[in-house]
Amino acid sequence: MPDSSLRIVTYNVRYFGHMLRGLASTVGPKRRVAAALASLDPLPDVVCLQEVETTSLRSTIAHRPKLPGETQLMAFMGRMEETFTAQGREMPYEAFYFRAHHYKLGEVSLYTTGLAVLVNKRTLQVDKHNVDAPQAITHHHVQRLKDRKQSRICAHMRLLRREDNRPFHVFNTHLSLPTPFAREFWSTKDKMGCGVNQLHEARKLADFVGILSAQEPFVVCGDFNSPPATPVFRYLTGDVRFTCAQAAVGQIDPNVSRGFPTAGFMHMRMHLDHMFSGGGVRWLDTQETSPFGDFKSRFHGLSDHMPIVARFALESAPAILALPGAPVPDVG
Repeated sequence: MPDSSLRIVTYNVRYFGHMLRGLASTVGPKRRVAAALASLDPLPDVVCLQEVETTSLRSTIAHRPKLPGETQLMAFMGRMEETFTAQGREMPYEAFYFRAHHYKLGEVSLYTTGLAVLVNKRTLQVDKHNVDAPQAITHHHVQRLKDRKQSRICAHMRLLRREDNRPFHVFNTHLSLPTPFAREFWSTKDKMGCGVNQLHEARKLADFVGILSAQEPFVVCGDFNSPPATPVFRYLTGDVRFTCAQAAVGQIDPNVSRGFPTAGFMHMRMHLDHMFSGGGVRWLDTQETSPFGDFKSRFHGLSDHMPIVARFALESAPAILALPGAPVPDVG
């Protein structure tokens, strides 16, 4: 009987500029990330990327576009094509880009932000997506700074498994950092995942997932800037009843915030990236998911984050979750 499981990756690639501390994108990280993803066996069916640019000074100053109008995602997919061709394999992925924010100084584009989703065309068919209008989830705690606040979005795709036409949804997102303009920011020692703005964005995200998934299986992944056991994580796994992939397979204890770092900054180690599910998704394993700093991982040193790689099955009878309208917990 063929294996009908699906594999998904979520990865904050830091604009493919980790070698230069995120200040500029270079071709080397694109090649190495492409090689790492292509070496996964089995290949992922879906790859969700965070911190991907369109075209800007930051994305082109150290790596000039080969073609007029070439975006950062197009350049990365070129490296993916090169990698598969060198291995004598057909490149199976189609890429979708979701624009989030654009920072300009006059007519100069300084840098842009966005999300990307790569879909394996051999195993999946794209039914719907919101590329043209990604869902806005930004919470503006200080209205007069609204235009300066980095926009946060949620990318959505409804996909069909080719072998049986079974639908499921993928949501890719990147939540804000906790706002320093809230009183709670200065009254708590651990700030990541405790921001009142982050909770509001988690609420918007959950409402959007509930409406769009329509009781069909779904996966929600990305950089949540929130460790386990924090208010944001407890809201998503408790109030909203999302299932955490790493907790479901026993890779992490959801009550421990520092047990499995997925990101690092100087000497700090934080678990900021997550993969959640609902509506009839059963997690099978998280093989190839390594903590930040694991030098044995094929993804070591490619970004300031490590990817989460997980495999799941679609249950025959999806569970019904009452997602919209769940209360936001009090962090004060």
